[in-house]
Amino acid sequence: MAETSLPTQKFVDVKSIKDGILYLKNGGLRQLLIVGGINFDLKSEEEQNLILSSFQNFLNTLDFSVQFFIHSRKINIDEYLEMLGKRKTEETNELLRIQIEDYISFIRSFVAENPIISKTFFTVVPYDPVFMSNKTGGIFSLFQKKTDGTKQLEAQKQIEQLSHRVNQVISGFQQIGLRATALNDEELIELFYNMYNPQLIEKKGLEIAKQK
Repeated sequence: MAETSLPTQKFVDVKSIKDGILYLKNGGLRQLLIVGGINFDLKSEEEQNLILSSFQNFLNTLDFSVQFFIHSRKINIDEYLEMLGKRKTEETNELLRIQIEDYISFIRSFVAENPIISKTFFTVVPYDPVFMSNKTGGIFSLFQKKTDGTKQLEAQKQIEQLSHRVNQVISGFQQIGLRATALNDEELIELFYNMYNPQLIEKKGLEIAKQK
């Protein structure tokens, strides 16, 4: 019996992306922050303890959960090697051409044994709508049985609450010397494409399919 493969969308909880916000299929909202890093190992013991203490205090100030994750991706260097090859053909000095060729060979052999991995750090800030149960049984959203205008107002309040949480997290990161920035629509689409199509990314290098 032939197996049928399901589309990637079936495994993604995201319903839509708008204005940098992920709208989940269950009604929840999410916003992703890309966070810069610091070289922790190069810090003194006193500085490390201060960073850890500050990070702990930052987490304790939050009255909601956040998620941290690292996205690792193998870097495709074909474009870089093509640039070097073009540079070699344009070089008129024979010695420099030989040096460039040796360098290209070195890079190829080195990457073959030691793939170059890029790591990016993200924080997910959530906001989930409130649900209530009524006397007739079942779980109903607060937005049911409300006018379209009221629903829009409640939706706007949810977005404002999410924005408040995002600003709180960004401020917390700043206090420990980390820069955090919210991803826009295009960056979110690129991130999900990378995560669910890693093999295509390796083949296409930096050519990422972007949709709106």
